[in-house]
Amino acid sequence: MKLVCSRDALAEALSVAGSVVVNRTPAPVLLCLKLEAKDGFLTVSATDTEIGLILGVAEVDIREEGEALIPADKLNQIVRATNDEAITIEVDKNVANIRGKDAKFKVFGFDPGEFPGTPAFEEGPVEFQTNAGTFRRVIGRTVFATAVENSRYAINGVLLERTDRHLRLVATDGRRLAVARGECGSFEGEDTSSIVPTKALNVLSRLMSDPDEPVSVRRDRNQILFKVGEGPGAPVLSSNLVEGSFPPFEDVIPKDQDKRVEFDAGDLSSAVRRAALLTNEESKGVRLAFADGTLTLSSRAPEMGEAEIKVDVDYAGEPIEIGFNPTYLTEALKHADAQTVLIELKAPNKPGVIKVESDFTYVVMPVNLA
Repeated sequence: MKLVCSRDALAEALSVAGSVVVNRTPAPVLLCLKLEAKDGFLTVSATDTEIGLILGVAEVDIREEGEALIPADKLNQIVRATNDEAITIEVDKNVANIRGKDAKFKVFGFDPGEFPGTPAFEEGPVEFQTNAGTFRRVIGRTVFATAVENSRYAINGVLLERTDRHLRLVATDGRRLAVARGECGSFEGEDTSSIVPTKALNVLSRLMSDPDEPVSVRRDRNQILFKVGEGPGAPVLSSNLVEGSFPPFEDVIPKDQDKRVEFDAGDLSSAVRRAALLTNEESKGVRLAFADGTLTLSSRAPEMGEAEIKVDVDYAGEPIEIGFNPTYLTEALKHADAQTVLIELKAPNKPGVIKVESDFTYVVMPVNLA
């Protein structure tokens, strides 16, 4: 195999593909990326056996077709450290020679035949199709709320539901719940529901750079496949689905909130971040005190000090004080992707709700600040 490739295009592809590769494994081939030069295209493939990715690289001149299996970290480091506009890669007997204008590297690879392979997106009807802007927004509004480590494996992923032309994504870690809604275009068959691993959706978000390009989705037994864009070089991400049942979340969303306040998301986030400066692991909470026309945010930590921030609000209801983990608030406000948010409350021991119209609902449990 021999090719000359744009350094920037290759670096971008290797960065995304590298995010699929595992950090540690007894199987060396899983630490590698597969490069295949064929029919005028260069494709890069990666897998951790549960998630697979194939993506094309633009701006490449194929001098000799072939394939190679090269350690991902070294290939990534070499390409990123090269300052030249073009990079030449020549592979012979599993040895890759990588050259720039004033540098050359020899990297020992593996037999490409040992690579497990990744599923292709076959031609035919899709389960549904939407645009990248919509899909990226609903993923961003939910994926941050998934559990990082939990024995309830189902909440380590995001629930992806398609009902007619409506999409709904749901994520929870047991202390907060995020629900995002969007629209989809063409679809086939009955309504569907899947639990997609968090890692797969994070990789998918990185692939969706153009908000107008189509994203096609198809399921194949216990796998889900996403194709971003169209044409032979369009990235294809495949992932095993998370087994198990997603928690019954509908009953968690309060429906009797009687205190409502509208905020500028940036102003509220700034106030919460400042109040959080004087919290620690033992006092990980910020008190929100609503009174006539004013919100007072306060925090205190032994041996550190206290903070108090006041924000003018349009509030004329009964006074209420409630405590929240500040990280849970700032993450929601950041990912809400809206200038204005609505906060709904009921009582100091009841969940709070952040809403952006009917597209985003975020439920967060209060903390005891007594």
